[in-house]
Amino acid sequence: MTEKKSKTTLYLSLIGVYLIVSALSYLVFKKTSPSSNQVAVVSSSELGSARSKIDQGLPKTEECPINGAKYSTVERGIWENRRPIAAIIENHTDSRPQSGLSKADVVYEAVAEGGITRFLGIFYCGTASGDVRIGPVRSVRVYFAKWAYEYGLTPIFVHVGGANNIDNKAPNGRKAVGQVAKEVDAFQLLTDFKWRYAGGNDMDGGTSVGYPIMWRDPERIPGAAMEHTFMGSTDKLYEEGIKRGFGAKNSEGVAWNKTYVPWKFVDEAPATPQATEISFEFWKNKPDYNVVWKYDPTQNQYLRSHGSEPHMDMETKSQLSAKNIVFQYVVEKGPVDKEYHMYYENLGTGKAQYFMNGQMLEGTWKRATLNDRTIYYDKSGKEIQFVRGVIWIEAIPSDNTISVK
Repeated sequence: MTEKKSKTTLYLSLIGVYLIVSALSYLVFKKTSPSSNQVAVVSSSELGSARSKIDQGLPKTEECPINGAKYSTVERGIWENRRPIAAIIENHTDSRPQSGLSKADVVYEAVAEGGITRFLGIFYCGTASGDVRIGPVRSVRVYFAKWAYEYGLTPIFVHVGGANNIDNKAPNGRKAVGQVAKEVDAFQLLTDFKWRYAGGNDMDGGTSVGYPIMWRDPERIPGAAMEHTFMGSTDKLYEEGIKRGFGAKNSEGVAWNKTYVPWKFVDEAPATPQATEISFEFWKNKPDYNVVWKYDPTQNQYLRSHGSEPHMDMETKSQLSAKNIVFQYVVEKGPVDKEYHMYYENLGTGKAQYFMNGQMLEGTWKRATLNDRTIYYDKSGKEIQFVRGVIWIEAIPSDNTISVK
């Protein structure tokens, strides 16, 4: 009996060691850099704590070059060692609430497909105070990439996939003619930008960055499909950018903002409110994506709701707000191919409307070429001066109208 017990104990020990090694191997495998078929899956409970946040009680004397907001000298010291992140954040109803949008300096919103909108968040000054989890990150469209191109030519561009013509099953590796129109081929555009290459500033969570920079979090919204779970860490994205030669300066010593043209900013000056509620739709019969901005005179800002609900940030538990709302009317075209992609023209000129300080202004937007900055003008042709703070740009079809109360 003693010999049998000894053998049994030995067998059980070996099995225990095997199970421990297998579990460790699984965890290591799970968090490896992603390929087209393997992406890190990390639950919320596994994520480490973010770095300590900077004291927000410090004097705010430093102007953010992105939106003119004032920050402390400590925060400026952090952002000056980085370049902007331009991240694609989705807005499908199953992905709500988003994480991190309240920390974006500028937000662009446009339809991605089928009347469902998507966001491009520009993160720079607002993320200096602490690490921000952003997401869900989703695929890119060409017009979002063109807006991102305004932020120093090589921002840290964050997305997961995008419209493309790649077909690994086809003999020539390309999709059939007409499947994806050339004008909406985002991968080709990013290649033309010289962003999409090994070690480039294009950070595609599906192919070029892995955990702990980007990962899938299945616990964030229980029951959500996997396409709604991709997250990113701003601190880790900045760190990866620096490793790749995309810090405040590139590997050749050229500052990211050498070609960057900042907008004009002015201190807030609230007056008797004349525009206290702005409501509109992107597409008819898509009420979940209808938007209402309500003016809050106590903070001189606009609070956002969509689909009849307050638009919240999961991380801060706060309602999204902006000091400036811009309506940039763009020509809508599509669907332009068999995959039903839409195209919105954000080069050229068009009508614009602005809301700040409780007031409404009419004007135009202009951007002659890809290398130019979009500039917003009033009716007299004078460049708009934005109130210091978050700027939210709503790119809506040119034949749409908005309701103002």
